[in-house]
Amino acid sequence: MFFDGFTRRAFGVTDDHLPDLPGPPKRGLRIGLALGGGAARGWAHIGVLRALSEAGVKFEVIAGCSIGAVVGGCYAAGKLDALEEFARSLTKRRIMGLLDFHLAGSGLIGGDRLRRLLEGDLGTTRIEDLPLRFATVATELSTGHELWLTRGPLIQALRASYALPGVFDPVRIGGRWLMDGALVNPVPVTVARALGADLVICVNLNAEIKLRGGTVIQDLCADEVVEAVVEEPRSFFGGRRSKKDDAPGMAAVMIEAFNITQDRISRSRLAGDPPDLMIAPKLQPIGLFEFHRAAESIELGAEAARRRLPELLEVLEEVGAICQAAPI
Repeated sequence: MFFDGFTRRAFGVTDDHLPDLPGPPKRGLRIGLALGGGAARGWAHIGVLRALSEAGVKFEVIAGCSIGAVVGGCYAAGKLDALEEFARSLTKRRIMGLLDFHLAGSGLIGGDRLRRLLEGDLGTTRIEDLPLRFATVATELSTGHELWLTRGPLIQALRASYALPGVFDPVRIGGRWLMDGALVNPVPVTVARALGADLVICVNLNAEIKLRGGTVIQDLCADEVVEAVVEEPRSFFGGRRSKKDDAPGMAAVMIEAFNITQDRISRSRLAGDPPDLMIAPKLQPIGLFEFHRAAESIELGAEAARRRLPELLEVLEEVGAICQAAPI
């Protein structure tokens, strides 16, 4: 089951079919985790979860977006070991074997092979049967609404959340076509809070990536730009490159465009609803589609989590004291 989180927050709409959102904390401390999108860099989430678990941190709420939804869903279902084993086994050749390319769909990849792979471990698991509260974020294709999937088949919710436009076919759920949630909420802190978390830790996979984040006013002659493009247009679509202008191929353009969009949206959303603690692995060396570098990503995630452990313990103590003092 899914609902439009923005509409509910803005207009206070209620629905008897939707899960009840918990009220203020009564006793103890509910720790939530918001796992952000970032394609292959998302294997770093595994390292973060490992490090925090070793430190004794337990989560009652997990909200995931895109690859963050996949890792968070597998963790919630008790399948993190299987996911890590799969991630570490990936090679460039095996990755290509998992991609069912087609030209007739809405994306380059149908996704059936990946779906069958998930079914091998997650089977018919439903979100509402998980031992903790879990939600994925998806984007409705026709309206751009942010949708939170909190009930129903776990695999379908994960597929909808990672359906990157132009790469994977969108997923139809409840009569709506859904695609990657990173388009609207790349690091779903708001979702974790809405599901009842008193304290939210987020993992932002793009915080350490050096992107073009500012506005630069520069005097540039348009004649020079047009001349370069006209002379060698094929270079933008993966063809031979211009000797004068080393233009990117189509895949590089799509990746960088998604990077920029995700970075800008993440900044805006996190400024409006900041987490209590942000973990930002240093993933600059890892490309968005370098899934075969799982071992490096996992270790970078673990290192980032360990760096923040002292601060996390302080935050846990402070928030825990506030929750203990709250009326039942």
